[in-house]
Amino acid sequence: MQFKDYYKTLGLTKGASADEIKKAFRKLAREHHPDKNAGNKESEAKFKEVSEAYEVLSDADKRKKYDQLGSRYKDYERSGGRADDFNWQEWAANQGAGGGFSGGAGGGFSGDQFGGMSDFFKNVFGGNFSGGGGFGDAGGARRTARAAKGADVQANAEISLEEAYKGTARLVTVGDHKLEVKFKPGISDGQTMKISGKGMPGSGGGPAGDLLISVTIVGMDGYERRGDDLYKDMPVDMYTAVLGGSVTISTFRGKLKVTVPPEIQQGHLLKLKSQGMPLYGKPDSYGDLYVRLQVQTPQKLSDKEKELFKELAELRK
Repeated sequence: MQFKDYYKTLGLTKGASADEIKKAFRKLAREHHPDKNAGNKESEAKFKEVSEAYEVLSDADKRKKYDQLGSRYKDYERSGGRADDFNWQEWAANQGAGGGFSGGAGGGFSGDQFGGMSDFFKNVFGGNFSGGGGFGDAGGARRTARAAKGADVQANAEISLEEAYKGTARLVTVGDHKLEVKFKPGISDGQTMKISGKGMPGSGGGPAGDLLISVTIVGMDGYERRGDDLYKDMPVDMYTAVLGGSVTISTFRGKLKVTVPPEIQQGHLLKLKSQGMPLYGKPDSYGDLYVRLQVQTPQKLSDKEKELFKELAELRK
């Protein structure tokens, strides 16, 4: 039985870190995923190979056992032995609870409870060594391949502030699939949405990973957002600022008429209760809207207007 070089399968060397192993697996798994290569037997076989390699190298105990086997196996070949008559029973016995063999020079198992795993994997990680008796009720519990959750998939989505206010949807590409993702009203900039089970498929019967979508809010439409409150500048002419009056402001809910008290100063804030952002997950609750008044000085004054301002200035002395 040919030795399987799991490091080579993932394009790595023996000293690879856990992060390097995970990155290599994700890249190859995406490339050869069955959903992306329907009917391609070569990609299907490659996907199984990289999944098996990751199953072993991502598990500290399996990796240690595999590394110990590698040196013994290659020494045996260099000494003149053949790969297919390596003494699995002797090696397994030296490992304690070893490989789950049923006797014979090539080892082997009674039954294929490991699905698409290779014979090499089964001989190394199959179950408790039974001294030639196969798998019996008295020979110890069977070990199955460790179920591992699939890798999470990261994605980004850009939405406008108005879309964040009203709620919206986006098509997000995951591999060769497009998934419609809905964003609730009130979602925040930088918030991460998790959609369970829409990431990479698991191994050994484990669940699929999750889809994690990071939200970026662009196009603020003249607003400043502070939590669930909104701030917006509103120009007001000097006469209204002095005498009072009303101004009309556009909001995400439509136009509102706002009363301006007399004698306000530049930057005066008007609070419009419950006119801010909807609270995430609570569509009937809202923050507040603060209108920041920007007093506009009149320009291109006529001679008459200048004279009147001079009279006002004299009255204020």
